[in-house]
Amino acid sequence: MPRKHAWADWPDDRLLKLRLKDLKLTIDGTWIEHCLDDLQAELDERDLRIRPHAWLSDEWFSPDTTPGIAVPFYLAHPRLMQLERKMIIDVEGGTRRDCMRILRHEAGHVVQNAFGLHRRRRWQQVFGSSSTRYPKFYRPNPASKNYVQHLRLWYAQSHPDEDFAETFAVWLTPRSDWRKRYADWPALRKLEYVDELMDEIAGTRSQLPRGAAVHPLSQIGTTLDEHYRRKIALYALNTPRTYDRELQRIFSAEPRHRNAPTAASFIRRHRSYFRQTVARWTGEYQLTLDSVLDDMIDRCREMKLRAPGSERQLLADFTVLLTAKTVHSLYSPSRRQWFAL
Repeated sequence: MPRKHAWADWPDDRLLKLRLKDLKLTIDGTWIEHCLDDLQAELDERDLRIRPHAWLSDEWFSPDTTPGIAVPFYLAHPRLMQLERKMIIDVEGGTRRDCMRILRHEAGHVVQNAFGLHRRRRWQQVFGSSSTRYPKFYRPNPASKNYVQHLRLWYAQSHPDEDFAETFAVWLTPRSDWRKRYADWPALRKLEYVDELMDEIAGTRSQLPRGAAVHPLSQIGTTLDEHYRRKIALYALNTPRTYDRELQRIFSAEPRHRNAPTAASFIRRHRSYFRQTVARWTGEYQLTLDSVLDDMIDRCREMKLRAPGSERQLLADFTVLLTAKTVHSLYSPSRRQWFAL
């Protein structure tokens, strides 16, 4: 049970003025601590002699200077998870299942750096060069079977280090049955290599000493308002208006439909369904979809579109449209790369 904080009862507008370092939070005594214990048990089960330390920061990451994992601050208190959900819609790592998925991924980075795996020639042949510059943009191929699929948006395709971390996470997950799941995929070669590599380093101790926490919460002077303004700017992409014709196929501006509900009100009424369904199908973050939905609602108003006919058919047609536009955006060169790399 997290300890009580005075700010837990503050309204959002007051809470947003607080600096992150003034939250005075720790991982001790929170549910995250139990997740970290479970992660350690999984590493111990594989005889990987590494004990990642963890601290709170403003996002998920694992630095290459210390065998540790930074956990986003909002997971340490239910009031902050509530604020995160209101501001971002998604709470990344907000369930035990999702938290463990991300922790296994970050543990992959820890293991890579702790044992210097990226310096091995075979590692470079399988995953590529770790020194490759992290891109500002990457264009994933959702159909590719050269990479495992673990975190959303085909994250393994962004960089060789992420490819390894994602492969490691799949390998580490209990009962993942990765040999069967990836039986016909070229990605199986990567999993088999990780299996061989982990067997090789099992029982040996890391040579990377435990260093100081990087960018800890206690040193971040940014206010919650400033933090979320930056975060929202990364999620809410400026989406080009390329869907007028598709909206006109689904909805209608004909005078004979003037008594039907407006298309804008139809989308608003079902936006939670559209957002959650398309996020589940495509892996896109809900806040990004929310921005697209806002733009579509504006276009429907401007074109004075109505929503006549079967609501069931309209739901199906609009969901397909939003899905198609989302998948298309994943291939676009203008797609902004904002993931925590």
